[in-house]
Amino acid sequence: MTTLLISDLHLHPGAPEVTEGFMRWLERRASDADSLYILGDFFDAWIGDDLLDLTDSDPTGSAALAARVASALHRLAAQGTEIFIMHGNRDFLLGERFADAAGARLLDDPSVVVLGGSQVLLMHGDSLCTRDTAYMAFRRQARDPVWQRQILAMPITERIALARQLREQSGEANSNKAEDIMDVTPDEVIHIMRGYGVTTLIHGHTHRPAVHELEVDGEPAKRFVLGDWHPDKGWEILVEAGQTPQLREFALS
Repeated sequence: MTTLLISDLHLHPGAPEVTEGFMRWLERRASDADSLYILGDFFDAWIGDDLLDLTDSDPTGSAALAARVASALHRLAAQGTEIFIMHGNRDFLLGERFADAAGARLLDDPSVVVLGGSQVLLMHGDSLCTRDTAYMAFRRQARDPVWQRQILAMPITERIALARQLREQSGEANSNKAEDIMDVTPDEVIHIMRGYGVTTLIHGHTHRPAVHELEVDGEPAKRFVLGDWHPDKGWEILVEAGQTPQLREFALS
């Protein structure tokens, strides 16, 4: 059994190199995998699954991109690869309609799955950044089903404008934050791994790819952090039967 995990592609029309690199990666790499996990921030923004209705009338190109990506994932699923998608802090409005179009299943954050014969905790990673109190307050709001229904009830043009505004606000706010505030809180990592009874955690979000050695209740443990994708490179984690996860950087060209 071969499993691949990726996150933080931040697909959007303004980064065609990442999109084209992802398409090649699907054909040349993911086609050999038994399962693929996408751990959030797959898209740089997602305003609702009705975006798929705008393929011929969306001047931003986001709808055409979404339809193309869904079609490519569906082809991969039809070949036998199981696909799982987790919400991130940018695409938390991804719904069942997109998942169905992509031949994928939505995965709760967090989730415990068996990879390589061992239990592994999968997360997007933003909920671990508890020192960023302003973001955590926004996260609670954004994950509230009532708030989401209110947003999805807005005209799609207003949602497009709102997504742009949120991205701009996020970029401005992050530029004024200390680096450690935007990283995970070590005690929260231990707390959640202990709570789920695991010694392996895989997440993205922080854009700081690394493998961290730690201890959970005296037991050796590891935290794997996926990197974000750029026009020239991407990151993946490979897990094969009986093997520990391997974090890999690769060229997108």
